[in-house]
Amino acid sequence: MNGELAIDVQGLNKSFGGRRVVKDFALRVRKGEIYGFLGPNGSGKTTSIRMLCGLLTPDSGSGTCLGRDILRESAEIKREVGYMTQRFSLWEDLSIRENLDFIARMYGMKRRRETVRNALDRLGLLARQNQLAGTLSGGWKQRLALAACMLHEPKLLLLDEPTAGVDPKARRDFWAEIHELAAAGISVLVATHYMDEAERCHRLAYIAYGELLVSGTAQEVIDSQGLVTWTVSGADLAELEARLRGLAPAVQVTPFGSKLHVIGTDAGEVERLTRDLRKTGDFEWTQSSATLEDVFIHLMSHARDNYS
Repeated sequence: MNGELAIDVQGLNKSFGGRRVVKDFALRVRKGEIYGFLGPNGSGKTTSIRMLCGLLTPDSGSGTCLGRDILRESAEIKREVGYMTQRFSLWEDLSIRENLDFIARMYGMKRRRETVRNALDRLGLLARQNQLAGTLSGGWKQRLALAACMLHEPKLLLLDEPTAGVDPKARRDFWAEIHELAAAGISVLVATHYMDEAERCHRLAYIAYGELLVSGTAQEVIDSQGLVTWTVSGADLAELEARLRGLAPAVQVTPFGSKLHVIGTDAGEVERLTRDLRKTGDFEWTQSSATLEDVFIHLMSHARDNYS
């Protein structure tokens, strides 16, 4: 099994200023797999990613990344990993081509010009190669950042919220490229807040306040929580929402556009608590399947903040 894993870590811990940011973290990502990493801001996703690629040393724990020990071989891991940060981190006063050429020089690539041209061509950047990076839109900056972290032909991509602030078409194009890379055998670990992007991943992990809560395929994650979900529509949902929130902490209420999702873990209790409201006839109640977003909200509402 180990030979099939791009990432295999266990018991990772990291603290800053006396606060444990990552607690007993364990993760397995197969080669050629797109693995989604979900969690709220401050949950420890970025810290975990940086430990995996050798930018941070764990306080404790062990494991391998691309078959190399994360404690003893971090320098070797860095050379085989492409890391795309949350914020655009290239040089805004250089053109697209100049940015890629500079990075190729840093890697000491022998066929630098050919490598840069291939990267420009692959990601549709040739026509804009002389445009300053600082003048690019969010989608084009994202495309340039991906080209930059692919220059040295990494075996693993670590993408930290790569589509934040990017329009839907650019996001769709980006994910099409990610699936092509995975099909070519490249492993991808991507941190995201978007549930539609999570559904595009082969497997998922939810992390909150430094702890891994659940992992598996999208359906396995949904099934693991055993949620009972009702979808409610009607004229005055604001009043109904207030009444539902006053029933009991066992029932969670979340607006979804022009509807409400009423979520619980005990079907009998949810039915008992909402029985009178469902008899009024003012609203339409439909029992529905839980979604990844329902699971996310449920997990986050029960997670314990590690801030102290």
